[in-house]
Amino acid sequence: MKFAIISDIHSNLEALTTVFSDIEARGIDTIYCLGDVVGYGPNPIECLDLIIKKTEWCVLGNHDYATLYEPTNFNFGAEQASFWTRNILETREDTKQNNKRWEFLGHLPMRHTIKMPLDSGEATIDFVHASPRRPINEYIFPDDVYTNPAKVRTLFDRIEHLCFVGHTHMPGVFLDEPDFYLPDELGGAYPIVADEKAIINIGSVGQPRDRDNRASYAYVMDGKVHFVRLEYDYKTTMKKILDTGLLDSFHADRLQEGR
Repeated sequence: MKFAIISDIHSNLEALTTVFSDIEARGIDTIYCLGDVVGYGPNPIECLDLIIKKTEWCVLGNHDYATLYEPTNFNFGAEQASFWTRNILETREDTKQNNKRWEFLGHLPMRHTIKMPLDSGEATIDFVHASPRRPINEYIFPDDVYTNPAKVRTLFDRIEHLCFVGHTHMPGVFLDEPDFYLPDELGGAYPIVADEKAIINIGSVGQPRDRDNRASYAYVMDGKVHFVRLEYDYKTTMKKILDTGLLDSFHADRLQEGR
């Protein structure tokens, strides 16, 4: 059983196409998305169309929700990007395809669960955007294992085995001690163990925030979760953001700095 997991594209077409090319080169046909297809970036239409076409399913992210309904607890730049994205969608003239985009956003579930066979049994794997407790908008930060261990233990009470998340844009693996491991500390891969719970953040395709500006995603193959980082043409994305004249320039600057 093999599949790729992507998250937090944030309308970054250059990052998304780079990631899709890498997934295809690895011979992986099944792709799951953890939401935030839109928000911040300059290409919401193109990214939505690609996600609709290429992924098996997608769950609801807080920026997807904000575009469809209203931004909640967003800073000014994020709120502005949500309204800009909504306007782009509302003013499209390709009515049939645009209806498909709205329908896609309107039917995104908050959670998806699959069963995965293991050599020693079966794994129950949950997929949410943010956390197993509050699937759309709860942040799980690496520092929580030290500053709020009770919170982390409570989150582990909500899962049977594994849970894939995005939202913080910071890849790594949470264990229920609690503890947190960066991908590099794991040699780039986490082995799925039948009797070990884990919450796995796959990072962000389109807006990394761990001081590494390469696109991030993960794939499962041979009983392991493999973390991938890819260089992409972020300068083109930066220019597109600035050229809108309406998106906050910070959303461009952060792509160069990975923050």
